[in-house]
Amino acid sequence: MKAEPYVRVTQYHETDQMGIINHINYIKWLEEARVDFLEKIGYGYGKSVEKGIDFAVLGISCRYRKMTRFRETVKIYVSPKELKPMRAVLSYRIVGEDGSLRFTAESEHCYYSSEKQRPVALNRELPELYELLRSYMEEEADS
Repeated sequence: MKAEPYVRVTQYHETDQMGIINHINYIKWLEEARVDFLEKIGYGYGKSVEKGIDFAVLGISCRYRKMTRFRETVKIYVSPKELKPMRAVLSYRIVGEDGSLRFTAESEHCYYSSEKQRPVALNRELPELYELLRSYMEEEADS
């Protein structure tokens, strides 16, 4: 199971005075791509939230590689890099229409229970999702 990238056309309101996509927008795109990724692997983010589990962001590290401009189409590739019962690390690559690497990032998350008001173990709270992510990582490692 290989998830297709999230495809996005950049918008004018995302640009700065120089006509380049403002740096903060890339972080917003990561969230859009993360939600899309979960949908594509078969466990939509809404399903998790309905069950009271959210993915709290613990940190983001990123590198801006090449500028992106208004009306460009970019592809955002998401893949789980590390999966543990209490946290996960996802990696991202944003690629332009010309195939050039524009941006790379990693985000670290814990699984937060709105009912318990604290982080929880995903393998206990949502074992189906934990297993989906684990098997996705295994398949990705084998390919």
